[in-house]
Amino acid sequence: MDRDALADFLSRSRARLTPADVALAPGARRRTPGLRREEVAQLAGLSVDYYARLEQRRGPQPSPQLLAALARALRLSEDERDHLFHLAGHEPPRRHDVLAHVRPGLLLVLDRLHDVPAQVVSDLGDVLAQNAMAAAVFGDLAASAPDRRNLLLRWFTDPASRALFPPEDHDALARAHVASLRAVHAARPGDRRAAELLARLLATGEEFTAYWERHEVAVRRSGRKRVLHPVVGELELECEVLAAGGQDQLLLVHTAPAGSECASRLELLRVVGASV
Repeated sequence: MDRDALADFLSRSRARLTPADVALAPGARRRTPGLRREEVAQLAGLSVDYYARLEQRRGPQPSPQLLAALARALRLSEDERDHLFHLAGHEPPRRHDVLAHVRPGLLLVLDRLHDVPAQVVSDLGDVLAQNAMAAAVFGDLAASAPDRRNLLLRWFTDPASRALFPPEDHDALARAHVASLRAVHAARPGDRRAAELLARLLATGEEFTAYWERHEVAVRRSGRKRVLHPVVGELELECEVLAAGGQDQLLLVHTAPAGSECASRLELLRVVGASV
């Protein structure tokens, strides 16, 4: 671990960003350019003290998970992310590991979508990044362990995740989840993550197995989704699915017709910032 170079790289990466670059309010007048340490810590989901110690050359060695969060917060390219890992004394993730790095272009778009729920999801259903509105509607997953951010594992192991949706929609949503996994699993033979996810889901019990044995296949596509929000009530949302690169990362954007009751409820949620 090269503490001096790591501290310098973090500081310079922070200095080149503005609050607008990461969809933060400008706040009070700034004496120096760039983001404040507390803003980077907020974006990365770690304590201000821990991040400050890294820049002061006295912090402990960051874990790979923490480095990945810092790379996202600082909007690093893949080359810059790899450099960050090397400075911290870790091997960088494999370039084709979709969980390791959200594409900066997708994060840029996500940052601009401040008034509608949007999130970046892997083709295997891993929630890689959320904006504040998505966290308010679907729950804030930023601090969750990686396996708790997978939509399929949450659906088949966590009853609370289903409670967000009307019971009469559960069968269709479950079928869509499993059909999407079928498509990805077949398209990526020998893929370790796809195989591990399938094994974990098959171990959850008969429900997933029954859906899997139907052999239904469908990729994630745009559609309508109903959410039972505990604060603002039912939300009927149009979900647009935008693929990036080789379709291993998807941007899901949820909207409501202008002037509709649902649009008013979304605006109320944006103002109050309530989370489930």
